[in-house]
Amino acid sequence: MVDRRALVALVALLLVLAGCTSMEPTPLGYYRIRSGDTLFGIARRYRVSYKTLARWNKLRPPYRIYAGSLLRFETPRGKISSTKRSGWQTSRTAKVAKRLSAKRRATARTSTKAERRAADKRARVASGLRWRWPLGGKVVQGFRSGNRTLQGIRIAGRPGQKVVAAESGTVVYSNSGLKGYGNLIIIKHAKGYLSAYGFNRRLLVREGTRVKRGQGIAEVGQASDGAYRLHFEVRRNGTSVDPLEYLP
Repeated sequence: MVDRRALVALVALLLVLAGCTSMEPTPLGYYRIRSGDTLFGIARRYRVSYKTLARWNKLRPPYRIYAGSLLRFETPRGKISSTKRSGWQTSRTAKVAKRLSAKRRATARTSTKAERRAADKRARVASGLRWRWPLGGKVVQGFRSGNRTLQGIRIAGRPGQKVVAAESGTVVYSNSGLKGYGNLIIIKHAKGYLSAYGFNRRLLVREGTRVKRGQGIAEVGQASDGAYRLHFEVRRNGTSVDPLEYLP
């Protein structure tokens, strides 16, 4: 039988150290792929069409990417359309080009929103879990890979507002021992997933408790700036992933 204290210590260590692996510097215009990343998720993060990313990186369906590899997310040199002509370019031509560029950007934004929604649905289905929002409120801080205390999202709340489990699982940590998270709860789910809930005012469940999806587990507390926030993370096999790719 696995020692529960050892399991809790391991989970806490993963939460603190995940994402800290040192690698060679990532060139400008490139993203180094992490475990759990998808082409659709990266496209959403950098606001680029996944088809464009696939074209720049010579990827073909089903668009497989591998942890540790580099992915270009900026236009390759020489691919930007330009008008290198002898003589000079009239101001009218420049204005027309500017209007066309604005139209293309607007079309790309519309296309990207639809692709983001489809990518989110794919991520939720792929996880095999039925994720739900842990708190009803506005997302005031997005996911930032590489920053330990920002490898999640922050949701605005009210003092004492109920925080609920995003999915069923077992509470493996319920304490305030991890610096930067305040009163923290970590829930272990199926298929190698963990969810973490920080900045709580009061913890309502103990370690070892089996909780159901939507069950109250804590009360919203204050972040370091005094604002009432919930810090929420999702980790897959110890690696942080963007919760917005899983939440409905």
